[in-house]
Amino acid sequence: MPSYTVTVATGSQWFAGTDDYIYLSLVGSAGCSEKHLLDKPFYNDFERGAVDSYDVTVDEELGDIQLIKIEKRKYWFHDDWYLKYITVKTPCGDYIEFPCYRWISGEGEIVLRDGQAKLACDDQIHVLKQHRRKELETRQKQYRWMEWNPGFPLSIDAKCHKDLPRDIQFDSEKGVDFVLNYSKASLHRGTTLPSANLAGVYYGKQTQGGDLQGPSLLNLRLWTARFLHHSGMENLFINRFMHMFQSSWSDFADFEKIFVRISNTISERVMNHWQEDLMFGYQFLNGCNPVMIQRCLKLPDNLPVTTEMVECSLERQLTLEQEIEQGNIFIVDFKLLDGIDANKTDPCTLQFLAAPICLLYKNLANKIVPIAIQLNQVPGEENPIFLPSDAKYDWLLAKIWVRSSDFHVHQTITHLLRTHLVSEVFGIAMYRQLPAVHPIFKLLVAHVRFTIAINTKAREQLICEYGLFDKANATGGGGHVQMVQRAMQDLTYTSLCFPEAIKARGMDNAEDIPYYFYRDDGLLVWEAIKTFVAEVVDIYYEGDQVVEEDQELQDFVKDVYMYGMRGRKASGFPKSIKTKEKLCEYLTVVIFTASAQHAAVNFGQYDWCSWIPNAPPTMRAPPPTAKGVVTIEQIVETLPDRGRSCWHLGAVWALSQFQDNELFLGMYPEEHFVEKPVKEAMARFRKNLDSIVSVIAERNKNKKLPYYYLSPDRIPNSVAI
Repeated sequence: MPSYTVTVATGSQWFAGTDDYIYLSLVGSAGCSEKHLLDKPFYNDFERGAVDSYDVTVDEELGDIQLIKIEKRKYWFHDDWYLKYITVKTPCGDYIEFPCYRWISGEGEIVLRDGQAKLACDDQIHVLKQHRRKELETRQKQYRWMEWNPGFPLSIDAKCHKDLPRDIQFDSEKGVDFVLNYSKASLHRGTTLPSANLAGVYYGKQTQGGDLQGPSLLNLRLWTARFLHHSGMENLFINRFMHMFQSSWSDFADFEKIFVRISNTISERVMNHWQEDLMFGYQFLNGCNPVMIQRCLKLPDNLPVTTEMVECSLERQLTLEQEIEQGNIFIVDFKLLDGIDANKTDPCTLQFLAAPICLLYKNLANKIVPIAIQLNQVPGEENPIFLPSDAKYDWLLAKIWVRSSDFHVHQTITHLLRTHLVSEVFGIAMYRQLPAVHPIFKLLVAHVRFTIAINTKAREQLICEYGLFDKANATGGGGHVQMVQRAMQDLTYTSLCFPEAIKARGMDNAEDIPYYFYRDDGLLVWEAIKTFVAEVVDIYYEGDQVVEEDQELQDFVKDVYMYGMRGRKASGFPKSIKTKEKLCEYLTVVIFTASAQHAAVNFGQYDWCSWIPNAPPTMRAPPPTAKGVVTIEQIVETLPDRGRSCWHLGAVWALSQFQDNELFLGMYPEEHFVEKPVKEAMARFRKNLDSIVSVIAERNKNKKLPYYYLSPDRIPNSVAI
């Protein structure tokens, strides 16, 4: 009787193994086998990380193996199982690979087909066509679109992380609990407090662990709240505790209390040089938000700057108009913030926003420095233009307002909307419209890993009403929602095409702007991704007609346009794709956004935002309306209080950390592709990325401010934090 050798690989993540009964059936062109229990007597099968082999004997020849059915039945209690893959060795010695990389929950059955990637037009056998159709029907019931807020890109229909399909949940939910991560962050940075005397803490006395450090205030707040609640002393202590929590720092140096314990090269340099114009200008090129600066072709009508105002900053003996003509003037305009409601969730603390316009100059050393700042959009006597020639603290406070505004736009638009939410749209559309056998599914699945989960967790804990975002940010309490709704009008397909976005801002000339490392490294990574994508597309699409006739692909693209972009024609997102060239560009956008762009704007948050005065998450006094009145005491009173500083620092620390067992760009441990040509393309992709790593490492040698966020060995495959 014919005998098949079946090898089953169980995942290595936590709780991947199972004690349930596992049955297997082989479906061939000539018949279907009996259901076989995969079991070795006196042996614990399907342990975490195990690879188990079984002999399956059948009564008669099955022909070509087309599908395998896996059925899981309860042994003692429901025990989820993560199946990586199954291989089948046929009686004639052929090996067939069946990738899975899915969780099997409860009592159920999954049907797998071999790992050869196939377009729908390649499937001529009825049973395979039927399998393809049923898979999508099931997925479309699981992955439903939902409007979280009016005007937002649509997101997954799930109220919380545990409501998500099991396959896209985090391996360990604890790893994405924002409250827990913030608490961990506080423990990393401050002293632990369970043994601290409350009275000593309130009055700032030294505890057993040393001076009360700022981040421990966050830990203290959580611990004290629990203690007081359970002891019934809540009302007695709350007023005194909140007074401490909402009090101001004494001076700039006081911020070091929550900083020095986990400083690094960049964050420490920011702390030491944040007041300097060179450091201020540099951040628009290579800081957390390197996407706002653009070349100024004409002064906006609402910024009445004259040559006389700024001539002391112009080094070429030219007028301001001549400097503009020569391309030496740049602008950053935060008009998006104009009219956004400031956070009112805490009635005890007023919070304020501004909508600055900042004019910058490329000096003779080719460095970018600020030369004029107007703190709101409408010019007038009570909205003066601040200049480097003004009094020291006037100019410093104006720059702080710009840095705070940059923080808000970075967090909500550059980071949340343009990487997290956009990548979620691509992920949902992929699961809804592309079966696992489709080559584009196999190409993209690694780049949407955990994205829907992290966004769901954020909606559950972070950016929801009364969530953690409201604790420290002036755009909390609904302002961030207003910002996304506005920014959707500027979210275009072209703006996600990295080379086009750089060019549109007039920032594409490397000789003219030589220190724009975000641009230089981003272009290298973009081209590497595009080259890899083109090789994969060439393997499966013979010509443009095959692309146009791939209905599953077209449905994927249409889902993104109709639901993600809400059918907005002005977005420029394609409704369909008709050529291989456009397909390659589209897939490059998907992968680059999820990997490189997110890395560029996420993992520098602690570097650039941990020194609170350099990136204040809120301001407690309105922008100055006159010159010559600002004092250092007023600046400190305007900056975030102790409590909000701690919340902020916990956030930027937690959000800057890589996931455990992070998968970086070019790493594809889940072998969805089995074809040799694709594996060879992956190897070339990794080699290309390695060369980029070397180029960046060489450039960074001996740099006081190295730029490494777009080094491929630091770019995770997907948005997962």
